[in-house]
Amino acid sequence: MNQFLLAPSILSADFARLGEDVSRALSAGGDMIHFDVMDGHYVNNLTMGPMILKSLRNFNIQVPIDVHLMTKPVDSFIPSFADAGANFITFHPEATNHIDNTINLIKTCGCKAGLSLNPSTSIHYLDYILDKLDMIVLMTVNPGFSNQNLIPSIIPKIRNVRKIIDTSNFDILLEVDGGIKVDNILDIALAGANVFVLGSVLFDSIDYTIVLNKIRSKLSLCLNNF
Repeated sequence: MNQFLLAPSILSADFARLGEDVSRALSAGGDMIHFDVMDGHYVNNLTMGPMILKSLRNFNIQVPIDVHLMTKPVDSFIPSFADAGANFITFHPEATNHIDNTINLIKTCGCKAGLSLNPSTSIHYLDYILDKLDMIVLMTVNPGFSNQNLIPSIIPKIRNVRKIIDTSNFDILLEVDGGIKVDNILDIALAGANVFVLGSVLFDSIDYTIVLNKIRSKLSLCLNNF
């Protein structure tokens, strides 16, 4: 592992100035954008649709965008987010009757496919689909709301999924989502994650560059261990 990707989550951004706020986060050192979609059914909250994603593309946001679908059912949302400019589309196994078909739909729409696992969701969902996945997302909080604390028991789960990916020899990103802070990101990285969703730790700060520099500094300690 020789590269870490920082993914600002716009769920925590200033929606009154969304394009400008996202641009600030990217200029400060963000690598990609995490775009949370909640439908009020799979989770209690209700958030953003494809028009907001399209508006970010129209604002000249060009980095990869990972659309995290917390929706049930999920398949009907995939084409519209792909058309709006998604690069990755990740979904939860509980949100579809046929995981393999949903992955194939994402690929057919021209996007990379990811599977999101909640804290209590078994990693055995990965057993027969690793060859089709581009990303695995481990939720380190229960989905639905921002500004939660990371669940410590997920750290061993990250280690287990890292072993699965490494053994498979497939090129799969391992993303962690929820409660990531400057003081815990090193433990998460050492466990094997290489994509980090950053919400309130970034967007609630005054200076995004200072926060991301602190995070990069922590991650550099992890690189010295490989």
